[in-house]
Amino acid sequence: MTQSGRTGPLRHTLDGVYLVSGVLAGLFLMGIALSIIAQIIGRFVGVTIDGTELAGFCMAASTFLGLAYTLKSGTHVRVNLATRGLPAGIKQVVEVLCCLIGLAASAYFTYFSIRLAMQSYQFGDVSPGLIAAPFWIPQTGMAIGGGLLVIAFVDELILVLKGEMPGYQTEEGVLAGKPIDSTNPDAGMPADVERSI
Repeated sequence: MTQSGRTGPLRHTLDGVYLVSGVLAGLFLMGIALSIIAQIIGRFVGVTIDGTELAGFCMAASTFLGLAYTLKSGTHVRVNLATRGLPAGIKQVVEVLCCLIGLAASAYFTYFSIRLAMQSYQFGDVSPGLIAAPFWIPQTGMAIGGGLLVIAFVDELILVLKGEMPGYQTEEGVLAGKPIDSTNPDAGMPADVERSI
């Protein structure tokens, strides 16, 4: 597989969307820490703060908004022991099948996440804790994250079909624009990164 040229307005826009979703996931991760810290401080000063519920909402948003970014940056857990030694033609067929399975699973999840958020909004479902926040708010974060993952899998599938290096094979550096040495036996590893194992 060859390295993607990664140029053009669509490529730039998609990479920007993936990066923004990754940043949002990181911010919600910080929200988990802040809500727990607020709960701890509240205990010391005698104020009841339900940080656990808010931390759960932040965790859902962080998890699902981070999926597309981690897929495109090659940081999802990926077991490539079986595909590493395959001939190029067979490997591409396997990669296409993997992308299609990932696309189907993420589309299925996204469809039902959207339905769940809509039903929660229609029924006025609220959380049972002190905050009593509407459930559709964190469920919308799940649906948006799932939708971005669907887009990322379509993006990866197109790259694989074109014979280019998909982001999930590049362990790190794709969104940062680092060069990939595809002639290396460790193809997919950025050229300026040393192997730790």
